[in-house]
Amino acid sequence: MKPLVGNAAAGAAFRAAMTGATLHHAWLLAGPGGVGKAGFARAAAARMLAEAAGEAGLDGDFDVPAESPTAALIAAGSHPDYRVLTRLPKDPEKKPDELARSIPIKQIRDLIPMFATTPSMSSRRVVVIDSIDEVERPGASNALLKNLEEPPAGTIFLLVSHAPGRLLPTIRSRCRLLRFEPLDAAEMREAIIAERPDATADEIAALVRAGGGSPGRSLRYAGLDLAGIDMALAEIARDGDRSNRQRVRLAKALSAKAAQPRYEAFLDRAPSFIAELSPLRFGDDLRRVLDAYADARELAAVARGLSLDGQGTVLEMAGIVARLARKP
Repeated sequence: MKPLVGNAAAGAAFRAAMTGATLHHAWLLAGPGGVGKAGFARAAAARMLAEAAGEAGLDGDFDVPAESPTAALIAAGSHPDYRVLTRLPKDPEKKPDELARSIPIKQIRDLIPMFATTPSMSSRRVVVIDSIDEVERPGASNALLKNLEEPPAGTIFLLVSHAPGRLLPTIRSRCRLLRFEPLDAAEMREAIIAERPDATADEIAALVRAGGGSPGRSLRYAGLDLAGIDMALAEIARDGDRSNRQRVRLAKALSAKAAQPRYEAFLDRAPSFIAELSPLRFGDDLRRVLDAYADARELAAVARGLSLDGQGTVLEMAGIVARLARKP
């Protein structure tokens, strides 16, 4: 398993609980999307199962050697005491990448046969739900709640949540909260390099900026030359692009059908790029940045909702950025 990056405090708190006399049966791993909650849940689950099975050679807090029996069974999807619930494909054969909108009650009920027996390989089993926010309400949520209220012997639930405030209060009350925070710049670089070891320094820097502390969000833009988009926006913001040459070049580059992923990244990135300028501006300059940010966010939302012409949208967005040029 890949090393965990960031959120050392959350890791230390859970490690302390693991080594205590008793381990609470349900944990709510809460925080922004993409900061490593799901990866932590899977790593912690593997370590708990390996420790409970008495495996040797377990170094660090959550490391499990790939060659260990626990890791091998998990990798093969055949560990009898481990389950991960996520949204499944609507049509696995025809559209394997199109996921269902939620985790239905059937997936919760499919746990019942496992809960009817004792754990197979040790005294412990682990269920990861990624994410609890996507569990269908009310049926599936209520079915899960019954298991949280009367937990099967030896079972630990790790529930990943990006928006814990939206969960049923009864589910939150049964869980111990483990808070995850955005990563700092150094941690972001480490996480991105681990996933994209061949990325250039400029690309890594652009991904760090775009992620806002979330490696998961950053990596959605990997391979889309986000550094090039940032450079074009910076040039337009610096000199105002009075000849329209830069914005036309950018619009042509992003409006081709094959450039759709880059166009989507541009719609995400442009408002964030504008927001990053706000700490550098004061007085009337700051008001101009804030107005431009609001306009950029609205344009990005409308462009997606109404499927506006891509080339025209890029030209308009670049025009908003051009308004940020400092007046002579």
